[in-house]
Amino acid sequence: MQFINKHRFRALLLMLVLGVSAAIRVHAGEPVTLMHVHGLAYSADGKRLMIPSHHGLAVFENGRWSKAAGPAHDYMGFSTTRDTLYSSGHPAPGSGLTNPFGLIKSNDGGSTWQKLGLEGESDFHTLATSYGINAVYVFNHAPNSRMPRAGIHHTSNDGLKWTRAAARGLGRELNSLAVHPTDASIVAAGTADGLYLSRDSAETFERLAGGQRVLAEAFDLDGQHLWFGTYSGKATLARIALKAGSKPEELPIPALTEDAVAYIAQNPVRRSEIAMATFKRSVFLSKDQGRTWSQLAQNGVTHE
Repeated sequence: MQFINKHRFRALLLMLVLGVSAAIRVHAGEPVTLMHVHGLAYSADGKRLMIPSHHGLAVFENGRWSKAAGPAHDYMGFSTTRDTLYSSGHPAPGSGLTNPFGLIKSNDGGSTWQKLGLEGESDFHTLATSYGINAVYVFNHAPNSRMPRAGIHHTSNDGLKWTRAAARGLGRELNSLAVHPTDASIVAAGTADGLYLSRDSAETFERLAGGQRVLAEAFDLDGQHLWFGTYSGKATLARIALKAGSKPEELPIPALTEDAVAYIAQNPVRRSEIAMATFKRSVFLSKDQGRTWSQLAQNGVTHE
């Protein structure tokens, strides 16, 4: 089985990574510029929309963009639970920390981070968490000291013990993972040939929707629906109920030229509010369950 993640797809999708330098530039009186987008998540109070990139977290709050307090690390695989931020990636220059991070977590909104193991060994670009349980799933491309084989692994105790999942029935080229908000045994996966669902901790998968490359997915916090973004000549966003026989409902989104949805997030307080970010660093916000959208950033240029 061949695996690929969305960061490799970024390169395939008409060389969407622009330039060699990667940073979030912040100067007095100047807007935040999103050079890369490596995730998308809300704070637990629903007030802050966070975007990790190569040099720290960008934050949208009260209609304005800023750079979050805390180290300007290169966060990869960024995902959140109700009370914790999890990430992988690379330390900021001059920090003296070991590269790559392995798995790290923050309980104070990213101001400080705790090491959870595998530093110097693994950089997990594909990482997903259960919002209510603090379970973590990752895909490792190569063996490390706690994962003798490549593949999907999960932990429920912050990396003290990892379990490898067989992932039987999963389609080719894994792009992304998502974990159910209250049942960590339910996992969704986006692949080159569709959207898959597992109800046994990624041991076996069944296909929910096919025919298109699925690049992003996120469980609705009601635990009954799954959002997902696809690309097959054009980008789409859809939502499907987790009931037998359910069909995807495609939602209207702004026109994306040679671009696709890379990340989806739901506000935990105002649950009708949905955010999405694209490979070309555009960010959109909907306050009505995806029926209409306003733009917060276009090609990395933020709007206020």
